[in-house]
Amino acid sequence: MTNYSQITFQRNAVEPVACLKAGYELIKDQYWLFLGMTIVGLLIGSMVPLGILLGPMMCGLYLSYFKRRRGEPVEFGLLFKGFDYFGPSVVASILHIVPIMAIIIPAYFLFYIGFFVTMVASQGNEPNPGASIIFALLIVLMYVVVILLVIIISIGFMFAYPLIVDRGLPGFEAVKLSFRAALSNFWRLLGLSLLSALLGMVGILLCIVGVYLVMPISYAALAMAYEQVFGLANPGDVQTNLPPPPPNFT
Repeated sequence: MTNYSQITFQRNAVEPVACLKAGYELIKDQYWLFLGMTIVGLLIGSMVPLGILLGPMMCGLYLSYFKRRRGEPVEFGLLFKGFDYFGPSVVASILHIVPIMAIIIPAYFLFYIGFFVTMVASQGNEPNPGASIIFALLIVLMYVVVILLVIIISIGFMFAYPLIVDRGLPGFEAVKLSFRAALSNFWRLLGLSLLSALLGMVGILLCIVGVYLVMPISYAALAMAYEQVFGLANPGDVQTNLPPPPPNFT
């Protein structure tokens, strides 16, 4: 049984550019296989709300990346091995999605309530440019806060599925440890996210479907980031496209 308290991690260990390069090197020989697994996984995951199916699909993807990293054979059916982690992955997904919904839904309500109050107050009166400007600034401020909170939550969650797959953690423990490790590497993970988003934007500009072509590389880069922070539980015959983490974690 895994001793959760003994799972340690490195701070400021993520190298965004190195992760993307290593992620590409990891899957390039089987790129179309990983692309197919990613698209099918996301399609299945989107069929049921609250990430009920998305969690197992993500676990299946990360399981495939880690097997590839250890030099083990990867086949399409591994995607569905993610259902072996169904319970923990669903718990992690709910812990991810519910807080985001709790932030976004009230923000929408506040926007429409504020808009309605402003419209009612302006009826029969001369337009008040000052009030309109203040309302617009408040809306912009609110959405900036919402976006920042969503970014923090999403980055904090990045290692949850890999921890479930690689270390066998329950959903709640995986999310807790993921947040601790991710926030200790926050700016580097943010940089990795921005680079992945930039690649996605390039894919959209070149061809709308290009964004999907980047997804396997982005997920592979996150798997590499996980390895930089935690290392793999059973390294085995690890490929050399990414330097292994030092033996002592802080």
